[in-house]
Amino acid sequence: MNSSTNKATTEKTKQQLESVFVSPMRSYTLTALDYYDQLISAQLDAARAYSDMAISQARTWLDVKDADSFKKAMESQQKTASDFMERVKGDTEKVTSISQSFAEDSQKQAEETTKNAVEKAKQ
Repeated sequence: MNSSTNKATTEKTKQQLESVFVSPMRSYTLTALDYYDQLISAQLDAARAYSDMAISQARTWLDVKDADSFKKAMESQQKTASDFMERVKGDTEKVTSISQSFAEDSQKQAEETTKNAVEKAKQ
C-alpha cells in the first residue's frame, strides 16, 4: 500500500511540475522563437531592400556621362532618399508591432502561469 501511495504522490508531483513549469516554459519558448523568426525575417528583408537601393543608386551614378545624365542621377537620388525614408518608417512600424505582440503574448502567458501555479498550490 505504501508503494502505491508513493507512486501516486510521485505521479501527482510529476503532473504538477509539468503543468506549472515545463508546459509554460515550452509555450514561452515557442512564442520567443516565433518572435525572433519574425524579427530576423523583417531585418533581413529590410537589409535586402536597403542594399538593393544602394546598388541601384551606384549603377545610376556610374551611368553619368554628361550634364543631362547628372541631372537624372540627382533626381533619382532624391527619389531614392524619399523611398528610403518611407521604407525605414515602415520597417520601424513593423518591428514595433512584432515587439508589442511578443510583449503582450509574454505577459498573457506569465499571467496564466501565475494563475495556474496559484491554483495548483491550493490543491
